[in-house]
Amino acid sequence: MRLLGNIIWILLGGLLSAIGWWFMGIVWCITVVGIPVGIQCFKLSSISLNPFGKEIVNDGGTGSFLLNILWLIFSGWELALGNAIIGCLFCITIVGIPFGKQFFKIAKVALMPFGARVVREHYL
Repeated sequence: MRLLGNIIWILLGGLLSAIGWWFMGIVWCITVVGIPVGIQCFKLSSISLNPFGKEIVNDGGTGSFLLNILWLIFSGWELALGNAIIGCLFCITIVGIPFGKQFFKIAKVALMPFGARVVREHYL
């Protein structure tokens, strides 16, 4: 089911989203100061490419908290709000609910990416 969800996700715009995040990661990594932000963009690119079967684990400390505050000030809240709105739109229909849940997951990472890890879900 995860494979089918990821294939449909990629066909309906996940690939474009991942390419956009990947491109922004490259742009941020051009400068030495922007490398931490670029790494977060690559993290968002990986979860935007195939979100089904992955979960977010927060391991943030003080440094992550401070970087997340800067992220929120400059762009984090807009990115998270956009993903949350798209998630709400997908949840209007029964068929779109699984995709809406994935947009909420991406919104959570887009809101505060520093200190968050993307790991595979383990099923019994």
